[in-house]
Amino acid sequence: MERIGIGCAERTLSGLNWIARRRGGASALAAHLETGIEGEDAAFFYLRRKGYIVVARRWSSGSVPGDLDLIAWQGPMLCFVEVKTRTAHDLTPAEVAVDSNKRRILRRLARQYVRQLPQETAPPVRFDVLSVYLVPGEEKEFVHFENSFGWNERREDWE
Repeated sequence: MERIGIGCAERTLSGLNWIARRRGGASALAAHLETGIEGEDAAFFYLRRKGYIVVARRWSSGSVPGDLDLIAWQGPMLCFVEVKTRTAHDLTPAEVAVDSNKRRILRRLARQYVRQLPQETAPPVRFDVLSVYLVPGEEKEFVHFENSFGWNERREDWE
């Protein structure tokens, strides 16, 4: 029953986006930003269908630059999910865009998020990368890299 509700919500959001585009109002966002938001919406519903409980989207701390695309619980595990969206299958996969600088920013934001939780002890944490391919005329494609990096950066992991 829950899957029906998730599918209905996803179709409703898609329909509303379609209506907004048809009304002809020029978007204030650049095309690549619109694509990114569409990918994050698709990732949100993908994770919900997999049983994740998404508790935040585009979370920012206010004091640390950047944002966390999706924050979700998978059972007792707190997952910080970085979403990378592409409209074509290029030679370079989308997930490659999560370089050492991006991982450092995500860790810093995740620390801020965990600090503000009401629990006395930090929950187990995982960093995921979710590549979303929105290729025109094709079904949405998701490549989910669970636990793609950790709290510490080991140089040999990325060479």
